[in-house]
Amino acid sequence: MTSASPIKLACLDLAGTTIGDIAMVERAFAEAIATQGIVPGTGAYARAMVHVHRSRGCPKIEVFRGIFPGNEAQAQAANLTFERSYEEAIERAGLYPVPGTVEALEKLRAADVKICLITGFSRGTLGRVLNAIGWMDKVDLALCPQDAGRGRPWPDMVLTAMLRLRIDDVRQVAVAGDSESDMLSGSRAGASIVAGVLTGVHSRERLLHGGATTIIDSIADFPTLILDSHQTPAPVATSAR
Repeated sequence: MTSASPIKLACLDLAGTTIGDIAMVERAFAEAIATQGIVPGTGAYARAMVHVHRSRGCPKIEVFRGIFPGNEAQAQAANLTFERSYEEAIERAGLYPVPGTVEALEKLRAADVKICLITGFSRGTLGRVLNAIGWMDKVDLALCPQDAGRGRPWPDMVLTAMLRLRIDDVRQVAVAGDSESDMLSGSRAGASIVAGVLTGVHSRERLLHGGATTIIDSIADFPTLILDSHQTPAPVATSAR
């Protein structure tokens, strides 16, 4: 990346990257699978939650299809319960940004970098999240898997953001997320910067395995990474975490 190809689009994950709702998401998954007979204290529950953890960032319905293979009705029922549980949690407790997120969004906009929020939530849940956080004046676009055809780990949402926001070159795109699927999506899309963020679900090692080009402690560090990339390649950070 050189000054000839500055970053013009930042694709940012929601849960665990820009909003701190990891516990709410985990509880919603647990409640959803419990309605299908997989309850805490059982081996089936432990296996299901391991699958949930490994699949974070992927479309929620695909996570449930992995837990209930060959049973679409069960997967759909669990997904519906997940959405209701998560949305009720938002109504009870609200949503709060990861510290430094709002400032990061403002710095990116000030640098003329377009911002797209990317999520594995359904369109309905994404709408409720956006209403709760009130960031629509701070971002240019928000996408869910239904908007692009496939969700993460596929590159479709990043590429859809490029097309909708009229970005000329994948080398002008940076991606940030807290899961391995975020990293896979960004790297498969050809983004110049794929930043793994340590405020969410996956470890530094998992993020690097997914294709992270750099590791940052939080999204608060992302604008500096973007602005520095206008002149020099982004190095892999040496976080102690």
